[in-house]
Amino acid sequence: MKVKFILATLVASFSLSAQAQTLEKMQWFNEPESYKIKGGVLEMEVPAQTDYWRIAHYGFTVDDGPFLYATYGGEFEAKIKVSGEYKERFDQAGMMIRQDHENYVKFGIEFVDGKFNISAVVTHHTSDWSVIQLDESIPYLWLKAVRRLDAIELFYSFDDKEYKMMRTLWMQDNCPLQVGPVAACPDGQGFKACFSDFKVKHLPDQRRVEWLKKNQ
Repeated sequence: MKVKFILATLVASFSLSAQAQTLEKMQWFNEPESYKIKGGVLEMEVPAQTDYWRIAHYGFTVDDGPFLYATYGGEFEAKIKVSGEYKERFDQAGMMIRQDHENYVKFGIEFVDGKFNISAVVTHHTSDWSVIQLDESIPYLWLKAVRRLDAIELFYSFDDKEYKMMRTLWMQDNCPLQVGPVAACPDGQGFKACFSDFKVKHLPDQRRVEWLKKNQ
């Protein structure tokens, strides 16, 4: 009986762990008025006049876009699929990895002057902006971020098979990070965004792996 109880407890713990990554169990920062989560898909009406940016170039700071997140420590790989009915300049949807209000990265699709751009905003007290302009519109985009030690590598894909690196950025290691879908509508009156296939996979800590190799 005792063995069965232990096995049942382990199974239950595993089930809870497996479900912990579902969108329904994640937390909102700036919860939007209108959204639904069903079958691992998040659809939201992105509120107007929302964004994430700190100081640089424009001279203002905003921190009010909808962001659904779970918190992860250590090293990991995060993936998500995004799409949207982009209408106005700077309409955007993607993934955010956030330590706090002064340290974060958001990346994904950003609609600028009628063009689709793969976009990344990296913020360490002040923000910078990187873009790759696309020649044509796309129905959706896959995003992947890999956190290793004090660096995060950003990748994108049109088919979830071939991934291209966009950039690498510094992020303090050995501290928890919030990870999940994010959207913003700085100039427009709002738009629909859709997120699916969100997954975060734990990666073994590199320092620990190297220590084990040396101390077998």
